[in-house]
Amino acid sequence: MESGILVFLQLIGSLALFLYGMKMMSESLQKLAGNKMRDILSSMTSNRFTGLLTGLIITVLIQSSSATTVMVVSFVNAGLLDLVGSINVILGANIGTTITSWIVSVLGFGKFSISDLALPIIGCALPLLFSKKRSRKNWGEMIVGFGLLFLALRFLQECMDVDNLASSNSIQNFITAISSHGILSRLLFVLIGAIITAIFQSSSAVIALTLVVCASGLIGFEEATAMIIGENIGTTITAMFAASVANTQAKRAALSHMLINVFGATWMFIVFPYFLQMVGDLSVFLHLSEYNPLYSDPNLLRASFGPEEQPVVRAAVLASMPLTLSLFNTLFKLINVAVLIWLVKPMAKIVSYMLPIKGQEDSFTLKHIKIGLLSTPEASLFQAQQEILLYGQDTLRMFQRVESSLDLPAAEFEPEMEKLRKMEDESDLVEVEIANYLTKVTESRMSTESTQRVRAMFKIVSEIESIADTALHIAGTILRRNEQNVTFAPDMTEKLKRMFALAEESVQVMCTNLAGDYKNVMPKKAYEVENEINKYRTELKQEHMVAIEEKKYGYNVGILFNDMVSECEKAGDYAINVTQAMQEVGHEI
Repeated sequence: MESGILVFLQLIGSLALFLYGMKMMSESLQKLAGNKMRDILSSMTSNRFTGLLTGLIITVLIQSSSATTVMVVSFVNAGLLDLVGSINVILGANIGTTITSWIVSVLGFGKFSISDLALPIIGCALPLLFSKKRSRKNWGEMIVGFGLLFLALRFLQECMDVDNLASSNSIQNFITAISSHGILSRLLFVLIGAIITAIFQSSSAVIALTLVVCASGLIGFEEATAMIIGENIGTTITAMFAASVANTQAKRAALSHMLINVFGATWMFIVFPYFLQMVGDLSVFLHLSEYNPLYSDPNLLRASFGPEEQPVVRAAVLASMPLTLSLFNTLFKLINVAVLIWLVKPMAKIVSYMLPIKGQEDSFTLKHIKIGLLSTPEASLFQAQQEILLYGQDTLRMFQRVESSLDLPAAEFEPEMEKLRKMEDESDLVEVEIANYLTKVTESRMSTESTQRVRAMFKIVSEIESIADTALHIAGTILRRNEQNVTFAPDMTEKLKRMFALAEESVQVMCTNLAGDYKNVMPKKAYEVENEINKYRTELKQEHMVAIEEKKYGYNVGILFNDMVSECEKAGDYAINVTQAMQEVGHEI
């Protein structure tokens, strides 16, 4: 009993080290790629084949289909990718992830294994880890992650050693018990693969575990391939978790990922025995295996070979099992993608039908950064930029709502005022959430330009929130006007509406600038509108002083009128401050 528990704990520890190595290598590769990942995604998804290639390349580069898929969900959430483009990238990621199993199979098994050099590799990377240069440090982390990957693989192989397994009869008895029920056993191993992958959130790590377990003889070829099918379903959980707090388009992308893999598991299960026979024959034809891997089944082995040949055949089959399983995984995914690449648009329509976009009332909500930080500061800042743009657009809608309520009767304005108060409270919360997100981004190492971008973003969200405050102040003035039963003369109302229109235009120009690249902001229009607001404000104030002197209206009426004019002028000031903050990015200050 004690030995069984020890083997189990060694297995969990080895798998945890493998996951850590994979995580370190993947994240360092993403840091080395930096902002180029976003550029690749935005420029190479124009059609199904370039999108497929994009997903494949990115997954090969960062060695994690889960990271690629979560990145895709994030970019769909941010509006960088459309649904059809995201499905193409996900299909490519499904192929790209097979490279990991080939790397592990070729370098991690056999007479010479790179596991023998794992510690020297980590030792050689040590100087890079202490380098002050960020790129060298990232290279060091990538090499250490690579070394840990194969060191963990060595530990996994030792855990699955025949002597270890012999001392743990309970494990062997359990595997034997669940492997003798035909189709039900296949379904059970599919479920086991899905559950383990969902728990560890890494199909690459679980496939590596499957390779080791199968190469040790604990499970046969049929059981291992069934687990791989399940692992392809379990890996979709990562994207589903990431999309659970995202917008509907991102949820659709995550659902597409799940449908792709469930479709593959379904047709594979139907043709399972025939496909295994084909893969077995092909592995012999390609000299990946000396014997058909189906001979891993003890019954088939005894029926086909004599007692003297059986140990030799079994040893040869187990030695070639990692390569054969990698071949199965690759062919399975290639065929699945080859079928679905022509059905991307229908699939997009299906998930759109399954997840319709529900109408939303005007409100301030987080849509882009709720998904969390991405692997690099640059990618995270892009999410923040999209969130800030949405924040500005929500604020513009709030200002327009105040403007349209200027002529509302007092009774109709009261519920509108409550709504505006609620929107301003939401605006305060959004400002805090964005600021907290930016604070987390600053905890990572950033370039000078990224640091400037964060500094500008802090200022921008503060100015946008001030515009929302101004909108509420104007609404408060309208409420006071209604409570005092004050009525503006028609010419005063027209002047106010013109001032509102100018202030609204300034916020619209601000949003237009926020939608572009901060480094290439076009400030001309913003300054033109700002100058026009200032000029008109001065004109109105002069007219106001003359009107008071000539007693054209009462002083209390003048105060209400002047307050609205001043608040509109403040909105213009805050909007131009946003543009000025954007201008600072990319320049020494």
